[in-house]
Amino acid sequence: MCLGIPMKVVKIDGDEGVVEAGGLRKRANLSLTKGLRIGDYVLLHAGFAIEKLKDKEARKTLQVLRDMHI
Repeated sequence: MCLGIPMKVVKIDGDEGVVEAGGLRKRANLSLTKGLRIGDYVLLHAGFAIEKLKDKEARKTLQVLRDMHI
């Protein structure tokens, strides 16, 4: 099973960046999601930001994951 995780963009450098969730920072390829800004949430899968998420949707999903202790 594959799982995409909502993560917040904290650094952008061209098509590469750094995303963060739950204190974990990961390098990410941002080339599939145009128009991102620092502070936006993306769905990260296999190192690629595959979709920009609405803040409310991302926060809700992250809370569900925290409640499940994932």
